[in-house]
Amino acid sequence: MRLILLGPPGAGKGTQAQRLVHKHGIVQLSTGEMLRAAVAAGTPIGLKAKDIMASGALVPDEVVVGIIADRIEEPDAKKGFILDGFPRTVPQAQALDELLKKKHLKLDAVVELRVNESALLERVENRVAQMRERGEEVRIDDTPEVLSKRLASYRAQTEPLVHYYSEKRKLITVDGMMTIEQVTVAINRVLSALEAADSAAKAAKKTARKTAKPGKVAGKAPAKTAKKAAKKAAKKAAKAPAKKVKKTKKAAKPASKAVKSGKKTAAKAKSRASGTKAAKTRKVAKKATKKRAKAVKRLTKRR
Repeated sequence: MRLILLGPPGAGKGTQAQRLVHKHGIVQLSTGEMLRAAVAAGTPIGLKAKDIMASGALVPDEVVVGIIADRIEEPDAKKGFILDGFPRTVPQAQALDELLKKKHLKLDAVVELRVNESALLERVENRVAQMRERGEEVRIDDTPEVLSKRLASYRAQTEPLVHYYSEKRKLITVDGMMTIEQVTVAINRVLSALEAADSAAKAAKKTARKTAKPGKVAGKAPAKTAKKAAKKAAKKAAKAPAKKVKKTKKAAKPASKAVKSGKKTAAKAKSRASGTKAAKTRKVAKKATKKRAKAVKRLTKRR
């Protein structure tokens, strides 16, 4: 999980960051601490920052981004991180986006702790008064006057990030005026919902990939089947006339045979008929001959 905590000074970002570190096993990355660590380690970017800091100048954004790039590559940041104190401006946020894009990493959420500035000033005033009553030394940077300046700086430089990340749909706003415990519960509830949504999205992607692969194969199979079917149909269509001709020839052969046999039968019938007539004629002729012979005998006897 990769997070950014936004909110004015005194909103409780440090407290909530520590709770998130313990809950999710991620690291809190403070730009100040990272700069000091890089300088102490003597890294190329650390040495560059050291020279700039020694001159009293502000460390440019590209150097800070370079230090963050080195830091998030370390093993303890593999599970995720919380950026504290960076980005402070929209150009820094854009540079961070480019860095994460190059490293193929995703920013999960930007948690804004929204507070009432007048209430913050009142808290600081009460805390300072209580410290003085107890005789404790008050920190120079922990006074209403210093806080007022820091709040004005936050409004001018950092507050535009609320709009920037809201447009990117990364912003989660939590009421920072609640108790510490209530703020923690609210942050965890929203982050849990985000994790569930991400898990569901990943599962959907896996399912889509699994179904897409067989789909491709299945898509090819019907295509091949369709091609084969088309070829078969074409062949059948091409062969159909030939087959019909063959069938016609085959049908013609028996027909011709039938005609021939019919002719033979007719001839036989004719020959039979003529034979019968001839036989009858012969019989009649024989009878007539017999009659004539009898008649001749009669006439001869009379004479």
